[in-house]
Amino acid sequence: MPRRSYDQYCAVARALDAVGDRWTLLIVRELLGGSRRYTDLHADLPGVSTDMLASRLKDMERDELVTRRRLAPPGAAYVYELTARGRALLPALTALADWGAPALDEKRPTDAVRAHWFAVPLLARLAGHFPEGVAVVDIALDEGEFHVRLDAADPGYAEGPAAHPDVRLRLDAATCAALADGRLSLAEGIAAGRIEATGPGVPGEGRRQSAPAG
Repeated sequence: MPRRSYDQYCAVARALDAVGDRWTLLIVRELLGGSRRYTDLHADLPGVSTDMLASRLKDMERDELVTRRRLAPPGAAYVYELTARGRALLPALTALADWGAPALDEKRPTDAVRAHWFAVPLLARLAGHFPEGVAVVDIALDEGEFHVRLDAADPGYAEGPAAHPDVRLRLDAATCAALADGRLSLAEGIAAGRIEATGPGVPGEGRRQSAPAG
């Protein structure tokens, strides 16, 4: 299929030529957490058809946003990962998440939830709540666990717990949405008992603590 274009000599239009199609930026969101197999992507993008996902990945390879590589044995599966150009979309997704966070006021009955979907909006929020030296934060929800890297030189996230996090947060999805939206500060959440914070980056490790106001 020939590439569709807005045919406008405009930076915004050029960007949308590459990432404006449905599902493309959500695929970027998934791959910001690291390499993923096709089946993993399909599982964490509920609602996308297999044909649509395959088509979008092919388009993204063509536009040099993702690459596909074969894992060494015994895995021998193919995985997709972002190129440097693809990873450079993180600030754009962070801005979109910040803009969209107020719409997370109440979860709709039809809404799917994955814990790591909160990672992008939390990256910028959490960076403002912790003192210098806190670089890796584990976040555990009932829906799963992920960790974020707050290092300004290498921000990002990955699924699962980090090997040596500076802080561990346990909270529910509603609290996570409020934290991402800015309706709740970390200090308020901890004081109200909605967030449990432990780890070497929190004074008095192992106890629920107040955090620097943010």
